[in-house]
Amino acid sequence: MGFTETEIDPARFLEDVEMRIGEIVDVEPFPEARKDVYKLDVDFGDETRQSAAGLTDVYDPEDLLGSQVVAVVNLGTVSIAGFESECLVTGVDSDEGVVHLTPEREVEPGTRVY
Repeated sequence: MGFTETEIDPARFLEDVEMRIGEIVDVEPFPEARKDVYKLDVDFGDETRQSAAGLTDVYDPEDLLGSQVVAVVNLGTVSIAGFESECLVTGVDSDEGVVHLTPEREVEPGTRVY
């Protein structure tokens, strides 16, 4: 496996991409979506945002409730089958499906990732 993307300025990355720790406070199935995803409500401390996340292969809804995730919060809003997804919950591919990224220890919701 080699890295394929060109190098970017680290300071520019931290200026442009805002990632925060959120806590999943609600999970619902989303049968209207073309892909198999959940509707999530993610609490960032000062506000709660919605996300459509493809975590259905690895997680049942009750597994996700209360878990902390790393989310990109400044990508704008994307409409998916009429649902407004306001943040991108980050994840990685595994043999089982997408695994969400989470801090090693619990931190305050809204904490910025750098």
